[in-house]
Amino acid sequence: VKLRPETEKWAWSMKVLDDPETVNAWAMAGGKMALYTGLVEKIKPTDDELAQVLAHEISHALAKHTAEKMSVAIASQLGIAAVAASTDNKAVVAGSLMAAKLAIDLPNSRTAEEEADRIGIELAAKAGYDPRAAVTLWKKMGEVSGGRTPQFLSTHPSPANRAETLGKLADKMMPYFNASGERPSFDYQ
Repeated sequence: VKLRPETEKWAWSMKVLDDPETVNAWAMAGGKMALYTGLVEKIKPTDDELAQVLAHEISHALAKHTAEKMSVAIASQLGIAAVAASTDNKAVVAGSLMAAKLAIDLPNSRTAEEEADRIGIELAAKAGYDPRAAVTLWKKMGEVSGGRTPQFLSTHPSPANRAETLGKLADKMMPYFNASGERPSFDYQ
């Protein structure tokens, strides 16, 4: 609420989507969230790991990442349209599409993911969930993903990079976790 006072009015809700192949979750402004059964079935998260996932997704909504992504996409499309209007050369237009993706879209997506990781680990720690679980979560995600996409072509940092970065943050979040008091528990099985 401190980050975005208007969120106090959001009616947070969670949908569990029955898709055993999809390892994902999401949240958007307004408090609507979803968790795919594939994440629970394939990752088999502990309570602390699941809290890291949900706090990360909540962070995207709090930080207005969807709106930022739309703004970046519109700006990219306007630039590409200007290039397309100035030439008949399809290779130049295709090159501008690739350049926009590599230079603008992907780095902005990775930056948003890193920001959501930082905010999320703090939210979870303050709520009483062990921040070290962010590391074990991303190690599990790396095992499930099998390292498919090279990071420079991905919208997300690699699981290994995330585990390393979050490991450094976890130590800094331990005072929040230790001060949080009683540990929350929820049986989602």
